[in-house]
Amino acid sequence: MERIIEEIREDLSRRIAVAADRLADRTLTEDPAYAALLGRAELRERIHHHLRQAVEGLVRSSRGLPVDLADTRATGALRAEQGLPLASLLRTHRRGGRVLWQTLTEAVAAHDRAALPRLLPGATALWDVLDQMTDALTDAYRRTEAVRADRDRERRAALLDVLLDGAADTVGPTAAEAAARLGLPERGRFAVVVVGSGGEGPSAAPAANPAAGQTHAAAPRVLWRVRGDGEIGLVELGHHPLESVRELLAPLGLRAGVSPVVGAAAELAGAHRLAALALRTAPESGGPRTALLDERLPAALVAAEAELAGRLRQVVLGPVLALPVEDRRTLLTTLGTWLACQGSTTYAAQRLYCHRNTVSNRLRRLEQLTGRSLTDPRHVVELALAHAAVVQHAAARHAAAGRPASARQAAGEAPTPPAARAARVSPTPAGTARRSPRRPA
Repeated sequence: MERIIEEIREDLSRRIAVAADRLADRTLTEDPAYAALLGRAELRERIHHHLRQAVEGLVRSSRGLPVDLADTRATGALRAEQGLPLASLLRTHRRGGRVLWQTLTEAVAAHDRAALPRLLPGATALWDVLDQMTDALTDAYRRTEAVRADRDRERRAALLDVLLDGAADTVGPTAAEAAARLGLPERGRFAVVVVGSGGEGPSAAPAANPAAGQTHAAAPRVLWRVRGDGEIGLVELGHHPLESVRELLAPLGLRAGVSPVVGAAAELAGAHRLAALALRTAPESGGPRTALLDERLPAALVAAEAELAGRLRQVVLGPVLALPVEDRRTLLTTLGTWLACQGSTTYAAQRLYCHRNTVSNRLRRLEQLTGRSLTDPRHVVELALAHAAVVQHAAARHAAAGRPASARQAAGEAPTPPAARAARVSPTPAGTARRSPRRPA
C-alpha cells in the first residue's frame, strides 16, 4: 500500500485538494451548523488537512506504526468548545472517508488501471484508520463537552446565586446583568420556591429540565439551583398564577415554600428569604405540602421570630405544656382542630371522632388553664399563634433528631386510629356542657 501511494502521491495530492473543495461546498450547503460556524476557506482547509492525515495514517499503518491522532483529538475538542453538534462533525468526517477512497481509486486507475487489484487489500486498512480517527474525534469531543457542561452549570449556578442571595460585592454582575445572562427579563412576574431536603428534588423529575430551565408548556419556567440543604427554584411566572407553582410541585409530594410574586430581578433575594420562611410553615404530611407565604402569614410570623415564639409558647400555653403528656396531646389536638374548623365545635368533633360536648369541655378547660377566652378575638389570635409556635418548635426538634413527623406528632400528639379514638369517647351529658361561643351547632 505504501508503494502504491508513493507512485501516485503527486496526482493524489491534486485530487484531494479538488475533493476538499467539493466537500466543503456540500457541507456548507447542507449543514446550517457548519455554515453558521465556519467560512468556506477555513472549512476547506480543515477538510483538506483531515484527508491528508488519513492518507498519512494509512502509510504509517502499512509500516506497522501507530496512527498519529493528536490533531484529530484537537479538532474534536475545538468543535465541542465551539458548540458544533457532534452529529454534524461525524457526518462530514464519514463523507470525507468515502471521498478519500473514491479519490484514491481514481488516482490509481489513472496511473495504472492494472494496479487496482493491488489497492483492494488497502480498503480494510483505510477504514481501520478512519475508525481510529472517528473514535479519537468522538472521545475528545465528549470529554470537552462534559467539561464545558460542568463549566456552564457552575456559571449558571453563580448567576442564580447573585439573584437569590443578592450581589455580594461590586466585582460580580448586578441582578439585572445576571438576569439577562440567564435569559430573564429585568422586570416581570417572578417568585421563588424553596424545597426541603430529602429524596429526589424537582430538578430530577422528568417534568422539568433544570439545565435548560424548561418545564411543561402549561407550567411556568423554573430555573433550579441545587444546594446541600435542598433546592431553590427561580420561577418566571409570566401570565401564570402563583397557584401554578403548587400544581407543578404537587405530584412530587415534597415540602416546599413559595414566596409572594415580585416584579423585578433585584427583588428575588428578598423573595428567596420569604420562600424559606414559608417552607418552615409547610405541613409535614396530609394535604398539599406546598405553602404559599401569603396563605400562612400568622405561622410565618411565628417562624420568623424564634425567641418571641418561645415566649409566646410559654406565656400563652405554658400551663397546657406543663400537663402530663396525654392531657397535653388531647388539649393541643382539640385546639388545633377547632382552629382548623374555623371555630366550629361540631366540625371539630367530627374530625376528632368524639361528641361535640367532649370538645366543648376540652376547650373550656383550655380557657381555664390559659386565662384566655375563645369569645375574645384578641385571645383567639394569641392562642392560634401560640399553637403554631408549639407545632413548629416540636417539628424542628423532630427534624433535628432525624425523625420526620406530621403536624399532630410535632405538637407532641400520638396519632390514634379512628376506631380507637371512637372507643374512648365518653360524651358528657348535654346539661353539663357549656356551649362554646362562635361554634355553630
